[in-house]
Amino acid sequence: MSDEKTSQRVATIAAKAMQNPKSLTSEEIQTLAASALNQAPNQGQGQQKSQSQPQYQSGQPSSQQKK
Repeated sequence: MSDEKTSQRVATIAAKAMQNPKSLTSEEIQTLAASALNQAPNQGQGQQKSQSQPQYQSGQPSSQQKK
C-alpha cells in the first residue's frame, strides 16, 4: 500500500460529493479521480486501463462503424 495521504482539499471535495454529487464541478471530479488513481496500487493498472478504454477509429467507437 502507498504512503500517500488524502489532502484536506480532496477530502473536502469527497465530502461535498457524498452530500450532493451533482454539485461537483468538472475540475473537482478530475481532482477526485486523479487522487484515487494516484493512491491505487500500480500492479496491473496498465493492462486494465487499455481494456477499459473504448477503441476508436475514424472518430466512431468500433462497434458503431459503418460497414
